[in-house]
Parts: sequence; structure tokens; C-alpha cells
Amino acid sequence: MTLQTGLKQQLYDRCKEIVEQRIRNAKEAMDSAQEAANDETKSSAGDKYETGREMMQQEMENNAVQLTEARKLREVLERINPAKKYDTVQGGSLVITNNGSFYISIGLGKITVDGKDYFAIAPTSPLGALLMEKKPKEVVEFNGRKFEIEEVL
Repeated sequence: MTLQTGLKQQLYDRCKEIVEQRIRNAKEAMDSAQEAANDETKSSAGDKYETGREMMQQEMENNAVQLTEARKLREVLERINPAKKYDTVQGGSLVITNNGSFYISIGLGKITVDGKDYFAIAPTSPLGALLMEKKPKEVVEFNGRKFEIEEVL
């Protein structure tokens, strides 16, 4: 395994860890909210009960949305082959520029691997969309900064 392939695999694995943790957190929060709702049902009466129940219902719905979003991110990741090398920027590629390194995958932001920062961005993000289909030596401008592509892995 080359250094670049290993790096992409590490970035992929780190993204997957983050997404799996989000899924676990959302499930735990949903379970906790359900337990709280069950306890509230046993101990409350009147308007206070209705208000508490409504707040717990909203919390459960928010957690369900977070769980759905995390599962969608996992599905996107599962379509990426970290071992594949690219000539142009595609989903799954690692783009090294003069202004940072970007793993085109899902929007998670900064990920540190071996003391170096990379940014996991979605191909549909503003910068991701500008980088898509570009080759080394091409330049894109984003927020007044020029990003010259040095390498696509």
C-alpha cells in the first residue's frame, strides 16, 4: 500500500468513525428521551405534563433527524473506494492544494491524521463543487483565495 493510499484509507476510516459515533449518539439520545418521556408519563399531570411531553417529543424528533442524516452520510461513505486513484477531482479523491488538503467525501470539516490537518468536504459544498473535475495545476478561486491543485490522489 502506497503512502497516499494509506493516507486516504486513514481519512476514510476517520470519517467512518465520526459518522458511526454520530449514529450511536443519536440512538442513545433517542433512547434517553424515550425513557424520560415514560418517566414523565408516570409522574406528571395537567398542563405541566403536556408541556413536558411536547418538549420530549420535539427532542425525539430532532434526534431522529440527526440519526437519519448520519445514516445518509454513512451511505455516501460506503460508495467511496479509498484505494482508487484519480486523475481529476472526484468523490473519494484527496486534493492537495497550496491552501490546504481536501478529502472529497462528506462534510465533516477538519480531520487530523499524523499531525497534519485535512478537510473532509462534500462534492456539493461550495469549494467541493469548484474543485470537481479539476486536474493538477488548475486553479480555483473561493472566498478571494486561490487554490492551485498540486496533486489529486
